[in-house]
Amino acid sequence: MSFENWDEVRTAYQVARLGTVSGAADALGVHHATVIRHIDALEGRLGVRLFQRHPRGYTATEAGQELLKVARTTDDQFAQLAARIAGAGSEFSGELVVTSLPGLSRLITPVLIALQAQHPGLRVRYVTDPRVFRLEYGEAHVAIRAGGRPQEPDNVVQPLFVQKVALFGTEAYREAHGFPGAAEEIGGHRFVGPEDPDSRAPFHRWLLAQTTADRVVFRTNELAARIEAIRGGNALGFLTLNEASGVDGLIQVLPPRDDWDVALWIVTHVDLHRSAKIQAFLGALKEHARSCANC
Repeated sequence: MSFENWDEVRTAYQVARLGTVSGAADALGVHHATVIRHIDALEGRLGVRLFQRHPRGYTATEAGQELLKVARTTDDQFAQLAARIAGAGSEFSGELVVTSLPGLSRLITPVLIALQAQHPGLRVRYVTDPRVFRLEYGEAHVAIRAGGRPQEPDNVVQPLFVQKVALFGTEAYREAHGFPGAAEEIGGHRFVGPEDPDSRAPFHRWLLAQTTADRVVFRTNELAARIEAIRGGNALGFLTLNEASGVDGLIQVLPPRDDWDVALWIVTHVDLHRSAKIQAFLGALKEHARSCANC
């Protein structure tokens, strides 16, 4: 099998992935007769049946499954190469994809806006999502991650800063329930918490060590919803100083503690780390973080 047969292998991959000739034809932008011709030619060249044909479509045989594994890996590698080529180079143009947790938009958005103002040819895509994007497959160029130091071997990891976290409430909550005078007094209070009850956030682990899970009466993975739930006066909640900054009606109930701290990391792939636009963004982000008094 040589590189000149890649079109046939790619066709077989799409048929195995989608299960029908018409689906593969649509995905590849070719006529369904071309798909059938590629499959027949590939089976003839290999001397084995790659698919079982039936009225509902095509099902990969054992040999087809083996080919599918190779084709999937090759397709991923091509996508990875294309993403790296698109992100590399000395030009301040093309797309810059940055990901972070939603709560960091106040920190990151001004940096991206300023960078784009300096380089109008730069197209920015900023995605806030708790999932871990795969930089090695080009899903993003830069990721800002929280928690323990990321360990992927092909990534460059740099510390950004440590977020200070405090417990917040409102005057309405104080009138209804009072405030805990110290950390040891929080057991009977009500809390806003993360949607995932098994969250590894340091302040959440600390909270569950002090009280029971049923005291978390409002759960959400949206920062805006968390802030509004605290402002609603029915529960206390943890926010970083940056998240709470400028929000009307919030009262700091308990000050930041070192064991509530959340470390932030800048993560880039080693192949793109030195590209001009990524280095410019990293430099601007670090400088902005140093001047961010409420981070």
